[in-house]
Amino acid sequence: MYKCILLPTDGTEFCERAVKHGIGLAKLVQAKVVGVTVTQPLHSAVPRSFIPNNLAAIIHSETVKLADEKLAVIQKLAEAAGVAAEVVRQSNDHPWEGIVQTAKAEHCDLIVMASHGRRGVSGLVLGSETQKVLTHSSIPVLVVR
Repeated sequence: MYKCILLPTDGTEFCERAVKHGIGLAKLVQAKVVGVTVTQPLHSAVPRSFIPNNLAAIIHSETVKLADEKLAVIQKLAEAAGVAAEVVRQSNDHPWEGIVQTAKAEHCDLIVMASHGRRGVSGLVLGSETQKVLTHSSIPVLVVR
């Protein structure tokens, strides 16, 4: 059925619930999982010319450290379940785009991701990365709430 399942995470409890669901499904169908977290490049928040080089290096280092911590959770949960796993740290202005690109690059045949359940104005204003993945993905997406 599925051979490779992509598990995006931003480190929230919503995502951890989806990750656990994806790992359980992967174990059931004997698939491997690929964990991904997408961070925004530094230039997305502030023009690079306004940031001193030493501060840019510190921010980059901390971003990598936090991303690796989020991915370590996936690695640990997969290992405990006996599921093969690899992890990818992505940088992209748009998280949904990084998720879709990783799914293609890693030849995933399913994306299992969380919905944060924002409704009303906050859902409209903030947008939904899950909705954007659903719109742009050419492979199936399983949304866990």
